[in-house]
Amino acid sequence: MRMLRIALKSLKARQVSLAGAFLALALGVAMTAVMLLGLASAVGAPGGEELVSLVAALGTAGGVSAFVSAFVVASTYSYAVAQRRRELGLLRLAGATRAQVRRTVLAEALLLGAAASATGCLLGRLGAPALVRWLSDVGMAPPGFALAPAGWPLPAAFATGLLVALSGVAVAAHRAGRVGPLDALRAADLDSGVLTAGRLLAGLGLLLTAAVLAGTALAGDPADLLHRKTYTTQPMWLISAAGLLSPLLAPPLVRLLGRVVPVRFAGYAGRLVTAGAAAALRRTGAVAAPVLVAVALTGSLAGALDTVGAARAAEARARTAADLVVLPAPGADAPLLAALRAVPGVAALSPTAPTVLGLVEPDGVTVRSEARAVADPAGLAALARLPLLAGSTAGLDDRSLVLPAEWGHRTVGEPVPVVRADGSRTTLRVAAVLRDGLGDNGLYVTAANAPGARVDRVEVRLGPAARAADVRAAALPHGAEVLTREQWLAAGAPARITWLRMALVLGLALVYTGIALANTLLMATADRRRELALLRLAGATRGQVVRLVTAESVLVTAVGAVLGCAVAAVQLGSLRAALAVLRVPAPLVLPWRPVAAVTAGALLLAAVCAALAAAWALRPRPVAAAAR
Repeated sequence: MRMLRIALKSLKARQVSLAGAFLALALGVAMTAVMLLGLASAVGAPGGEELVSLVAALGTAGGVSAFVSAFVVASTYSYAVAQRRRELGLLRLAGATRAQVRRTVLAEALLLGAAASATGCLLGRLGAPALVRWLSDVGMAPPGFALAPAGWPLPAAFATGLLVALSGVAVAAHRAGRVGPLDALRAADLDSGVLTAGRLLAGLGLLLTAAVLAGTALAGDPADLLHRKTYTTQPMWLISAAGLLSPLLAPPLVRLLGRVVPVRFAGYAGRLVTAGAAAALRRTGAVAAPVLVAVALTGSLAGALDTVGAARAAEARARTAADLVVLPAPGADAPLLAALRAVPGVAALSPTAPTVLGLVEPDGVTVRSEARAVADPAGLAALARLPLLAGSTAGLDDRSLVLPAEWGHRTVGEPVPVVRADGSRTTLRVAAVLRDGLGDNGLYVTAANAPGARVDRVEVRLGPAARAADVRAAALPHGAEVLTREQWLAAGAPARITWLRMALVLGLALVYTGIALANTLLMATADRRRELALLRLAGATRGQVVRLVTAESVLVTAVGAVLGCAVAAVQLGSLRAALAVLRVPAPLVLPWRPVAAVTAGALLLAAVCAALAAAWALRPRPVAAAAR
């Protein structure tokens, strides 16, 4: 009880400096609560494929929000404890044992975390209706989608916030309890021993884990690296590793960027910028953490979306010999096909329709998948350039199918039990096996095995004497749309809804990291009042000190951005390796614009917040501030 009373008094005495940690956790819990409330509403709502996609997007956004808030809050809380080394040393001198110091710090984290988590849950409950309205307004949710009552999201968000708060201070509290009283006082202003053996091993372990996961996927299932779930979660291992290893990586980056960043604007005190950022590693890590996670996630997710989209387009371009693609009007496919076949000079037609086919596994489980129903196997053989591993598409008939190797059936002629779209069962033999890929190279059956399927695409190859205008003239009376191959490929580029899902995943996380950056800068600068006052007493003007703090903050923010770019580059490199293994001729796509926008925003925010915080910290007289 005595240590609890000390914890309560400490929170009251340090309420201004702890406001930053409180705000970081409250907003992190609010962000998580908003996503969980939206997810609970989507899971409980009746609907079809649209709601399935919404549940997947909200689940991904909730996971990213929880990770971002946990990463930033852990860094902020750890720094908040590190700021109290002198106070903790006094407790040790007053007779407190190591265990009592640890319990005091953990009790403070528990009290502060409970209050911040409760506040975050309240904010999340107030903000969730706005998210639901936005989802309906942009078309991601069906009309009438509303916030549904659910009992688990707010307790889950509260528990997550409490766990993150305790985890963020646990290591720092353990380290504070291990230091002797006199050592704690002597080292209070020095950032020594930041990179402990445990932290180094944990960081290297996360790097090794990320490498093993990527290597295993490349060796076994390269296409898995190109799935949204994988390229969303994979960067988290690298971000966490970079955060743990920041005391090792930051000093050389600070020295390198110190030669590039225009620190000369800090006047004669500019020489202190690089030294200050390299020496105060805990402050540098706390400021760089929000920038690292923002830039890394932006580069990884936006780059993955562009890379996978470009890869799909390149794969589709390489796998068809069509000159034109005709999109029939509903119910008009039969007369349209007759009219197209009557066009002079048309070399080949390949009409196909979407269907669903279930493959029965050896254990009796039926796995359903999208498939294409081929109305003219000869036309498919003439126009398709599918990546064959075995067999030939010319062998496709009413008693066979074409399938990719990922299904496990790699022998031509092997029987495969299937379930058609209408529920009827049959056994088809393997006519051809395709190499795994990204796009429309899945299952192929004939129209006889796709009951109810309607042609939605007719690929056309023109002969030497044929004209595209004649094809358009033949298709016009039937309400069909005629596209060139390039137009059809462009129509298959990432749709608006795909980018909206990415905005859902990244939007709140980026806003939160921006607030967290500003919050950490204000908290860190407020803690430097005595240091800044000593600079004033040494002869520096108020403007020179403000420029010094601003330049150092910009430099540290640039360090976080470089680490984030490194994480994104490694992640996109793994995607590139997966495409190379799959032999997909994809161009290299780098997300320069979103990364540059996030980095520029972080630098501008850091400069403004640091300058304002430094000016505010310099309000007291230097002599009075230095005496504290």
